[in-house]
Amino acid sequence: MAKIIGIIVVFASVLGGYVLSHGKIAALIQPFEVLIIGGAAFGAFLQANPGYMTMHVMKKSLKMFGSRFTHTFYLEVLGLIYEILNKSRREGMMAIEGDIEDPAASPIFAKYPAVMGDARMTAFVCDYLRIMSTGNMAPHELEGLFDMELLSLKEDLEHPSHAVTSVADAMPGFGIVAAVLGIVVTMASLGDGDQKSIGLHVGAALVGTFFGILAAYGFFGPLANCLRHDAKEELNVYEAIKASLVASASGMPPSLAVEFGRKVLYPAHRPSFAELEQAVRGR
Repeated sequence: MAKIIGIIVVFASVLGGYVLSHGKIAALIQPFEVLIIGGAAFGAFLQANPGYMTMHVMKKSLKMFGSRFTHTFYLEVLGLIYEILNKSRREGMMAIEGDIEDPAASPIFAKYPAVMGDARMTAFVCDYLRIMSTGNMAPHELEGLFDMELLSLKEDLEHPSHAVTSVADAMPGFGIVAAVLGIVVTMASLGDGDQKSIGLHVGAALVGTFFGILAAYGFFGPLANCLRHDAKEELNVYEAIKASLVASASGMPPSLAVEFGRKVLYPAHRPSFAELEQAVRGR
């Protein structure tokens, strides 16, 4: 909701100030300037990023209007870790083999739809539980493997924000390109154009610079920051999973292992000790 309000405030402030200064909205309607700037930015994006990144960035951007990293989501993640560790402690690691080999058919995973909805996170949990079930890896070795995977995961999660940041940095330049082309058109019309048409050409050229700068600092820059925050929050959840599983591999009981994970979570939506205990005991 705050992001939608922010977009409205940007539009209202810029256009409202322009209109109150006796500016005419019609003068800002320059579709060819938008074509130059938008097309050049999109083409540069395609050149700079892998093919799959276009749809990936679009999907991630649409999700920015509502975050899934909430208090409830954190409770689900920790609840899943607790329940599966508790089952393995009571019945042995072999008892959870069916759960981790086919989580879609697992009654434990079925209780946590928010986690099941994230295929990568589900695979991450299952992979490490599978490694732990072999019983041949020391806790420090497991932690080292976690660290190496989280490093590569961090790069992957931050790729969309880097891609959008590059577009935001380029938008003012593309605005200048559109403005220069507008001046070229103006210069070409000096010989046979009247004063009004020349003024319209110059105005259109300046609108190109305006669009480029506004898009960069009013929309693409904030979107890149938003994607960066989302990547940090997602990585933080993986770090909490790591802390819980390493603690369990070190011999901690499930109730204490998930407490290790809870303490790693960012404070904004981190459940309290009592809330987590009530949630896992209730299930």
